[in-house]
Amino acid sequence: MEKQMFKVITPIEKRGGGVYWMRLGSAYRNKDNSINVYLDAIPKGPNLQFQLRELDEEDLRRREAYAASSASSASAPSSTQDSIPF
Repeated sequence: MEKQMFKVITPIEKRGGGVYWMRLGSAYRNKDNSINVYLDAIPKGPNLQFQLRELDEEDLRRREAYAASSASSASAPSSTQDSIPF
């Protein structure tokens, strides 16, 4: 059984009107149906409101692509030409 994963988001009002949904962190459902929430930021404003949304296929593809690019850049050999000269 795969663990149910969520993204934690909060609404941010745009200056010209409308709303942008900013990601704050992640959440995971436990075996007992409780949910652990891990925040990378705290919502600003009077409401301190956030929302949990289940990760969809696009979110999972984006996460896998990021992990693959991070792994390839970490394993790339460092060149002495890339070093800072001071």
